[in-house]
Amino acid sequence: MKREKQLIGTAAEVEAAFYEALNRGDVDGLMELWADDEEIICVHPGGPRLHGHAAIHASWEAILERGGLQIRPSQLHTSHNMMSAVHSVVEGVTSSGGDAAHLIATNVYMKTPAGWRMVSHHVSVAPGPVPAGALPTNLH
Repeated sequence: MKREKQLIGTAAEVEAAFYEALNRGDVDGLMELWADDEEIICVHPGGPRLHGHAAIHASWEAILERGGLQIRPSQLHTSHNMMSAVHSVVEGVTSSGGDAAHLIATNVYMKTPAGWRMVSHHVSVAPGPVPAGALPTNLH
């Protein structure tokens, strides 16, 4: 039985729910946060561009098959308008062995009739140590 998607009030609430679902290893909960549109895109670190619900769902099932990931987003930089939001975050990742790494993620959200939903998640491995402090306010 398919669960009913909840109306989510803000892009920030979708993002918080996304990282909570990742930490729980909840693939179905994670996929409920994506737009119903088949034009959704996901790029995992070092991976190909995945297009559509089936490919993205399968990728998260493979990634989360052994349980949740310990990912903590920080250093959020946002760009919003009435219908879309782009969030750039540093993802702090801790392995089960205690090793720490960081990734850079760009999450794109659109306001839909069902509320805010994710339309793109693109993550890259970040070189060097985790950057300290806030992101600059002028990016270019």
